[in-house]
Amino acid sequence: MREVSIHGDAIRLGQFLKLADVVGAGSDVKGLLSGGMVRVNGEVESRRGRQLVPGDEVQVPGEKLRVG
Repeated sequence: MREVSIHGDAIRLGQFLKLADVVGAGSDVKGLLSGGMVRVNGEVESRRGRQLVPGDEVQVPGEKLRVG
């Protein structure tokens, strides 16, 4: 599991995926979410604006990330 540090108390899921270099652009996030390929804390997530806080775990195909 790779830890990705954020600045502040929270970050939106779409911003986090860009920060972690999972996607290159915000438009790429939409495709991942609509395909049901993103899980937050074990549950499928479809909202790009979902707020993540340190300790949350995000799983995308081939990679697990932790908000740090």
